[in-house]
Amino acid sequence: MNAIADLVEYYMWKEVTAIYVDNEYGRNGISVLGDALAKKRARISYKAAFAPGAPKNEIHDYLVELNLTETRVYVVHADPDSGLTVFSVAKYLRMMTNGYVWIATDWLSSVLDSSVDTDKMDDLLQGVIAVCHHTPGSNIKKSFTTKWKNLNSYALYAYDSVWLLARALDVFFSEGGNITFSSNPRLRDTNGGALHFTSLPIFDEGQRLLQILITMKFIGLRGKIQFDKGKNLIHPAYDVLNIGGTGSRRIGYWSNQSGLSVIPPEILNVKPLNASTRNQNLYGVIWPGESAIQPRGWVFPNDGNTLRIAVPSDKYDAGVGDITIFTKRLRTVDFTVAYMESELVIVARVEKVSPTTWAFLKPFTVEMWCVTGAAFVFVGTVIWILEHQVNRQDTVSTLGRLVMMLWLFVVLIINSSYTASLSSILTTQQLTSHIGGIDNLKSSSYPIGVQDGSFAYDYLNQDLNIPQYRLKILKNQEDYVEALRRGPQDDGVAVIVDELPYVEMLLSSNNCEYRTVGQAFKKISWGFAFQRDSHLVVDLSTAILQLSENGSLRKIYYKSFGRNPLLAYPSSSVEACNSVENRVNQQICRYGSQESVTARAEPLKKSSSTLNKNGK
Repeated sequence: MNAIADLVEYYMWKEVTAIYVDNEYGRNGISVLGDALAKKRARISYKAAFAPGAPKNEIHDYLVELNLTETRVYVVHADPDSGLTVFSVAKYLRMMTNGYVWIATDWLSSVLDSSVDTDKMDDLLQGVIAVCHHTPGSNIKKSFTTKWKNLNSYALYAYDSVWLLARALDVFFSEGGNITFSSNPRLRDTNGGALHFTSLPIFDEGQRLLQILITMKFIGLRGKIQFDKGKNLIHPAYDVLNIGGTGSRRIGYWSNQSGLSVIPPEILNVKPLNASTRNQNLYGVIWPGESAIQPRGWVFPNDGNTLRIAVPSDKYDAGVGDITIFTKRLRTVDFTVAYMESELVIVARVEKVSPTTWAFLKPFTVEMWCVTGAAFVFVGTVIWILEHQVNRQDTVSTLGRLVMMLWLFVVLIINSSYTASLSSILTTQQLTSHIGGIDNLKSSSYPIGVQDGSFAYDYLNQDLNIPQYRLKILKNQEDYVEALRRGPQDDGVAVIVDELPYVEMLLSSNNCEYRTVGQAFKKISWGFAFQRDSHLVVDLSTAILQLSENGSLRKIYYKSFGRNPLLAYPSSSVEACNSVENRVNQQICRYGSQESVTARAEPLKKSSSTLNKNGK
């Protein structure tokens, strides 16, 4: 079953339907398959168990029911008679056509090896993938199969098993062993039963013979016979067959050491296991319907229910829109890869400040003025020390002139910087805000506006420890503008904390009244949400990655939001703000209505999941 699980992983299927005979052989095999698939992050989505010797109409009903589900990968684990009936009914129901995948365990290969009417079998099983016990070519095998025709892999195993027991008994007797039997007191007859267990003797030296058996090593018809510490044959291997056309053809091999490969296991087993020998590879497959295109393994379920998409709304199968991906939601839904990266930013109202009488002091900070003054005193003192001995007005010493030249160069730079800053202050109006960034906001007591349903509320409250009384929920961008206009003194807010795309749209029409302050923080992602284990997640994620790789995703973003210079090149100048705003208004294109912009979607739960409007 590990070989079947590797096949499922190789073709990137996530779910299979198990069709099996309801006896110990069938149940145990499917149980092992389920464990093997779980290690590959896949699963058995549906199980169809039928009784041994089930009539054709019963199997027909099972397959009709399975055909209504979304899974199109079927694993058949049955006895030869029942298994062939499954394929016969599947062909009648047109389930052996394009889009279907049929995988049979090793029972099918034994039927094919022993069958006389191969043409009929090939027509019935066209496109099926089967596994067969691998037996490497050897002279002893060639000689044996030439003498005995129509032998399957089980016959070779039976032949080797007889020789294994014979060799073990030879060692057993050579070590002085004797064949003796005794009764087993633990065996009791069943009440009224026909079986008399008390008459069954047990072999006294059974454990000793078993220990000899598992230490045996020899070359048989199926290759090297040797057991590991777990009493399993070392290097179990299978041929992977594709049935169709004029018979079956080998598309590769599987072994527990090298996995799937087109190189025979006996060659790979003598090499050390490394990345190159573990690369999974198979030849091309002709799938049911004589198609060379690999089926995706699922379809939308044919149960009369259409796919329901929430943008966002009530109980639906998927949610598309501005749905933020974070850990809490991953517990209830599956997300695609992110189609947009975003981050939280702070928007504040800015005020226009005109130059004052003391504007000439603003080009430099207090620290800069102090350093400049101290530098004047220091340089003057140095030159006086160097020149006061000759008591002349001119600087004549070489060292003094060098200091003077360096100082004049520094003064030139300071003067140029001061002149440029002062000219800017005196000729343009300035935009300023009393909020400098997230650290300044945390330490203040200003009220903060957040969008209704945004995860920003919990982040500010739980992660940044900002008390709830400072957080004010706002419905839409009109509320943003009104709350910022009123300010904290009039039951408004001092700042808005929201995700970058919404802020870009707000700034595109604010006439330079608002701008972002400080650095962006808390990077986040947007994605599409689906029910757990939905097949659509992989397909949609693949499509998003393709759009991202060819640049189409960025073009869609620019078409929807534009390139916003207000965020890329923040300016405190009113003139600069007005200039870039004119360009922004020409670039930014609103998508949908205001309601669609502010809509939020809560995670979906299986089948009855709910997308709440305020669940961004």
